Amino acid sequence: MVFYFLMRRQPSQPQNFTGQLLVAHPSMLDPNFRRSVLFISSHDESEGAVGVIINRPLDKHVSELVTEPPPDALADVPVFLGGPVGTNQLMFAAFDWNGQNSLSLNHHVNLEHAHELAEHDRSAIRAFVGYAGWTAGQLENELRQNAWVLQKPSRTALAPERLPRLWFDIMRSLGPWFKMLAAAPDDPSLN
Repeated sequence: MVFYFLMRRQPSQPQNFTGQLLVAHPSMLDPNFRRSVLFISSHDESEGAVGVIINRPLDKHVSELVTEPPPDALADVPVFLGGPVGTNQLMFAAFDWNGQNSLSLNHHVNLEHAHELAEHDRSAIRAFVGYAGWTAGQLENELRQNAWVLQKPSRTALAPERLPRLWFDIMRSLGPWFKMLAAAPDDPSLN
């Protein structure tokens, strides 16, 4: 006697990438995201995702980009290019560690709250010009195409002085193949 077991395919649980680092694969050629590391501040399969590029400092401070003098604690906060959407506005965001390696980002911090945070801990507040956004299903599709590598954030990796080299550091940590790809020039004819 032969028994056949029918296994019902369980519906897959929706994945949520909120709080993850989204690292551009070395083959990513889109100039908006080439060699970028993004922090995904919110993600929902049915609504899409929002995040900011965290490794592209503009070599400017808040005081250089506003028309009115900002509060003293915010004047020297460095500004990062957060992404290709909404680049005509300056946005304050607050990173908050929840436990050892769980990070969240509030990207709707008003000027008064940003000032309070900066007075206590300048590294807790960041300033961004622009952000990145994905429509429903777009990020999942890009991940299936291997355009991105997901990583968990760590306090040491996100230290402000490490951010400009963060993409290269992550690539080296992923093994020799990624290290080699990361070292390749943008224009292969230069090899």
